Amino acid sequence: MTVTSPQGLRLRKFSDDVSGNPAAQEQPEKTRQAREEVVWGKTPGGEVFRVPTTHDVLTGLFHPRYPKSHLDILNLSLLGLQLVLFYVLPRPAAKVFFLFYFAFWRAAYDAGLGWVLTKQSKKKWMVREVQRLGWLDEKRNPAARGWIRAQLQGKMGKDYSFDELPLEYNTWLLFRQLVDVILLNDFLAYCMFAFACFRVPEGLSFPVHVLRWIGGVALIIFNLWVKTEAHNVVKDYGWYWGDVFFQRGALVFDGVFELAPHPMYSVGYAGYYGLSLMVGSYPVLYVSLAAHAAQFAFLVLFENPHIERMYGKRKPIALRRPLSVSECKKSCAKKVDDFSPLLSLVEDDADQLSTPTATEGESATDTELDTECEGDTTPKDKKRELDSLFPTQRATSQHDLHNKYFRRDVVGLHNIDLLRSSDAMLALLIVYVVSASSLPVLSYHSTLTLHFAHACAWCIFHSFGLGLLLRAQSKSKFLVRHFLKNYHYPPGDRGQGAVQEAFTNWKSLYNVSLCMTYTSLAGLAWKSYTAPIAWSGGDALLRHTLGSLLIALHAWAAMESYEVLGVFGWFYGDFFMEDFPAHLEYTGIFRYLNNPELMSGASFLGAALISGSKLVGILAVVRFLSYWWFLQTVENPHMRKLYGESLRKEAGFVKVIKSVASKNARLWESRAGRHAPEIRRVAKEVKGTFDKVFEETADVVEEFLAKSKPKISEVMQETKVLLQQSRERLVITRVAHDLSSYDTTKYKVSIVPSQSGNMRFHLGETIKVNWQAPVLHSRRDWIGIYRVGSNKSTLVTKTSSFGMWIPVHNEEWDEDVPVDGTGRFTTRSKEPELGSVSFEDSTLPWTIGLYEVRYHHDGKYNVLSFDGPFEVYVSKPTALDFPSVRECLVHIVPLCLDSDPYLMPLSCGGTQEPADSGSDVSRDVDDFSFWSERQAKRICSAIEQAFGVEYAPEVVMADANLTALANRILVSKQMLVP
Repeated sequence: MTVTSPQGLRLRKFSDDVSGNPAAQEQPEKTRQAREEVVWGKTPGGEVFRVPTTHDVLTGLFHPRYPKSHLDILNLSLLGLQLVLFYVLPRPAAKVFFLFYFAFWRAAYDAGLGWVLTKQSKKKWMVREVQRLGWLDEKRNPAARGWIRAQLQGKMGKDYSFDELPLEYNTWLLFRQLVDVILLNDFLAYCMFAFACFRVPEGLSFPVHVLRWIGGVALIIFNLWVKTEAHNVVKDYGWYWGDVFFQRGALVFDGVFELAPHPMYSVGYAGYYGLSLMVGSYPVLYVSLAAHAAQFAFLVLFENPHIERMYGKRKPIALRRPLSVSECKKSCAKKVDDFSPLLSLVEDDADQLSTPTATEGESATDTELDTECEGDTTPKDKKRELDSLFPTQRATSQHDLHNKYFRRDVVGLHNIDLLRSSDAMLALLIVYVVSASSLPVLSYHSTLTLHFAHACAWCIFHSFGLGLLLRAQSKSKFLVRHFLKNYHYPPGDRGQGAVQEAFTNWKSLYNVSLCMTYTSLAGLAWKSYTAPIAWSGGDALLRHTLGSLLIALHAWAAMESYEVLGVFGWFYGDFFMEDFPAHLEYTGIFRYLNNPELMSGASFLGAALISGSKLVGILAVVRFLSYWWFLQTVENPHMRKLYGESLRKEAGFVKVIKSVASKNARLWESRAGRHAPEIRRVAKEVKGTFDKVFEETADVVEEFLAKSKPKISEVMQETKVLLQQSRERLVITRVAHDLSSYDTTKYKVSIVPSQSGNMRFHLGETIKVNWQAPVLHSRRDWIGIYRVGSNKSTLVTKTSSFGMWIPVHNEEWDEDVPVDGTGRFTTRSKEPELGSVSFEDSTLPWTIGLYEVRYHHDGKYNVLSFDGPFEVYVSKPTALDFPSVRECLVHIVPLCLDSDPYLMPLSCGGTQEPADSGSDVSRDVDDFSFWSERQAKRICSAIEQAFGVEYAPEVVMADANLTALANRILVSKQMLVP
């Protein structure tokens, strides 16, 4: 229940702080030292007040001299009731009762207090409710005010004045009374449950029992010490979350808070486990664990977010603060006499830059890099000589260094990319280990079936999986596009980094697949192989001989192919690299065969002969068919596309066979005599029939594909639209039934024209909407933006706005939930109420298209007025050159950054930081930064809609520069041309 943060706790102001209380200057020194400390508080509205002295809960509740409030009497009654029930109820019944009773108070603590404190932290909900109900208003509710005053004054000292203190402080005191009831009953209910579960564990020696009790008592004493020390540090202000209501001092680390993170919630619950040891009960231990976990949930869901809201300072992402290296260069120049070591040292300069230590909650980029220099200062002439050796370059920043050495690295399974070979092998290794460890004991036939499925899967993946990947690369440069989209490459790379990385990962994937294909084949053949009893009898020796020859034939063909193709052709390099010379050499084995890779099926057939297994034979057929598909669908179309007419139609082997067949045909024709014309006619008809069937089949397939492609595209587009509509069209039944009491004709909503004077708004441009409503309109009315056509009805909205809405009166809403009981706006004026709202940031539509605005009634979905349509568009370049692309980005990027001058590039009107303006190296005028990744996603979406190029947010954040991003877009457009 303490308030902690990376910076620490609130710092109290003492009476000797003359800046806090000017009257203290007139008092003598001894009097000031004798006085108690004086603490000054400040409400969110700016009112400064003196914080009275408060007493701890145990003293105020149990000390007989202190008066008891009604809430104290209720608290004591509940505590006494627990003690009575513990002695009255039988032990089995007491266990069940106190288990649920403790669960109730624990839920009241972690869920109940967490909920109201979160609402108070965000919207000052408790203060607003007390103000709305008039509990502290003498005119509106004097009875409630008098009762609350009596309860609070009895609990406070002489320095407390109910009438002089602000509403926030008195509300906090009232809330504190409620917290006391919950905390004490929660603690006692846990103790009663633990005592009800007390037992002496059997089977343990006496020394073990002694150690169990000593450990339990030690943990309880440690728990009490932690709680006491924590309260001494934070006082009642931190103990009861006072900063949710008013401010007092700063945050510091002190005392027990240096022992462990969040000691009140971590080591401060050691007593739970100490009591579990003493009572010797597993149920108590598990209940303690559950209660402790609930307390951590309270910390994570309420306290940490509250501290971040109150004391956290937003730090921009991708902020470039240049690291000054001039002093490093001076030191280097003084220690070397020739240019070579100096240049070598400069090349390693980035490695010498140590990462600054983060202190006081600041990031490393917030500290200045200081490099110590030994000896005398370098003279000016040495500096000029050094400048001639070190040409002016863009200053290095920690952001650039980070993106130089880290590129979406896999941490566990986070950022895994199956198109990256290392990630694919990691996933493959995990799958194999998990599969092997989860397999039961299998029979011989089951093992054989499993090996066949494994080998068949790798065979299909090698031909179909990698074939589809290569075909996508050939048609749309899929792999290169993937790496351009998801990974950052240095400026001036001209896209070659993406090509190299795509090809490198493809090579690894192909090699892994190739090895696993033949390894799984060998495993299947080995499992199905049975050594023959008699080698000389039957066909065993013949099968082994032919099988070995076929395997040797495949090995020879593979080596010959590699000798001709080299590593470039072996890995299908012409699918990736266009700068290699495109020419064909029909040498070696390619002199005889166009596709010697078909020989790879010989090893499958050879393994089938040696093993004598039908499963291996089936696998050989699958291999032949799959590789034939690969040749016809992937390799041959790409070869025709790349080499055109220079591609040879017939290989030497085919020519020889045809030549021999032609000679034999002529010989047979000469011997046929008078039957020769008839034989030629039949042969031509048969050949023509086969050619016709083949051509007609090819024509039918091509026609089918040509006709089905638009249909398939249309079906995919319609499916996409239907999915989008189904995502939008959430059935909404929240409609109001009191519209008869409102004059709907007096409601009006209108869109203010854009800066260009029309109804066209650029993506990210603020959209202002004026509204008009009668004086008795509901203060929970709201206005939303919807895509034109998503709602057929003009009376009721039935689709979600996806966050594109704004309340007419923001104070009547708690996030996206209207506050109950706000009633209507009442005034004596007969004129309608006028107002305006502005859609900005996440309330804007970030997809181009036509939209409309709708005015809704009373937090429901009844439409009282609408206006539109208006268009959301994005700037597109007039030409695909650097000036045009950069000009578009100059318009797009600031709008995606919410026009925040702190984030925008200086070239677009951004502001220079004081730290930057005084540094040796100034900030690049095209650099920009982000508050969150959401802004980077907006830029990615805008770039895709404007230029047709996709990037991951990490790529945009790594560039964070208009010039670099414009060059990247140009390179991507040039690289991705089919």
